[in-house]
Amino acid sequence: MRVISGRLKGRPLKAVPNMKTRPTTDKVKESLFHQIGPYFDGGQALDLFAGSGNLGIEAISRGVDSVVFVDFQYPAIQTIKANVQSLNIEHQSEIYRNDALRAVKAAGKHGKQFDYVFLDPPYRKISFDKIVNQLINAEVLKDNALIICEHDPKDTLPHEIKSFEIIKEETYSSTIAVTIYRFNK
Repeated sequence: MRVISGRLKGRPLKAVPNMKTRPTTDKVKESLFHQIGPYFDGGQALDLFAGSGNLGIEAISRGVDSVVFVDFQYPAIQTIKANVQSLNIEHQSEIYRNDALRAVKAAGKHGKQFDYVFLDPPYRKISFDKIVNQLINAEVLKDNALIICEHDPKDTLPHEIKSFEIIKEETYSSTIAVTIYRFNK
């Protein structure tokens, strides 16, 4: 794994040392960022189910000001910390070991708001509806925030969600699809 583009282009990233995460492939990551950027003029991002921190780190490399990384697995948190340290982006990163729903609630209590939310939950184990409702209820989304959800193509994500519109749906293989929503208050 590596950073695809931006100021950290070509820098290697460590993978989580277990089989419980699915790193986003370079092909999917490149396509995903071309759809939402490809470069940013600041902003804050939330990388839920962050795994190695691959997506959030790519966002920092492409110009996002800061990223909050959240994962429940201890090996994932250790990997994110190692990647962030090796790239010298600690000042742009907050890393938390927490359940995704509790992390979103905590972010709301601390007044955090995000321009970009990367969701790459374990396939078929987390309710997309619950996550979206928590994002809304915790008031952590800025107007026009993008929610980028990587999911199994067999999963049908809702087309109609209050305050959200789908701006892009793409299937990359029999195991990876991405749906991008825009939040409008």
